[in-house]
Order: sequence, then C-alpha cells, then structure tokens
Amino acid sequence: MSIFSRYASRGREAPWQPAAGRIRLRPHRSGVSGYNVVVGAEKTLGRLLSGTSDASIRFDDLCGLLESLGFAKRVRGSHHLFRKAGVEERITLQREGNNAKPYQVKQVRAVILKHKLGDRE
Repeated sequence: MSIFSRYASRGREAPWQPAAGRIRLRPHRSGVSGYNVVVGAEKTLGRLLSGTSDASIRFDDLCGLLESLGFAKRVRGSHHLFRKAGVEERITLQREGNNAKPYQVKQVRAVILKHKLGDRE
C-alpha cells in the first residue's frame, strides 16, 4: 500500500496538502492587481511632477506609471524601452540600484508635460 492510498482510504487529506479553506490569495506585490497599479501610478505621477525627488523615484514605480499611461514596454538587456502612438519621443530607462536614473526621470517628466499625458478626466 502506497502512502497516497493510505491517506485516501482513511478519508483524510495528506499532510503535505493544504486543508480546504486555508489557502489565502493575496495581491501580488508587483502591482498586478488593478487597484494597486492605479493608486501607485497616481502617487508616482504626483512625485514625478513635483520635481523634488528625481533621485528617489523607484524604477519599478516609474515603469508602472508609463505602462498605466499606455506606453508599450520592451526590454533589451538592461534598457527598458517605452513607446506610445502619438508620442514621437522614445523613453529609455535603466536601473540605478532600486531607483531610476535622475536624468531619465527628468526626461519622462518632460514628455508627460509636453503631451499632457497625466490628465485624468
């Protein structure tokens, strides 16, 4: 008799399987759930447009902001490239630790202001 059939014949769950009702699903930290992306993008947009914290804007937050504004993302090595129809500028981002590079944050701000992309109507 195998260990699998021993538990099945007794009507019990195997100890390595979670009991029914004990599994809890939580939102993924990368911002997969829609609510977290919208709130995070609005907060990042506010910080970006204020211009006071260019060196401390997180790379992942900036990428999430651009994706929420409708930019298509493509990764080529360490370069994350963003394009959008109607915007002639291409945005290239690179990590500097956990943050985006300050001069690239300034470029993103210039594109957003030029094309008025942050307006929520």
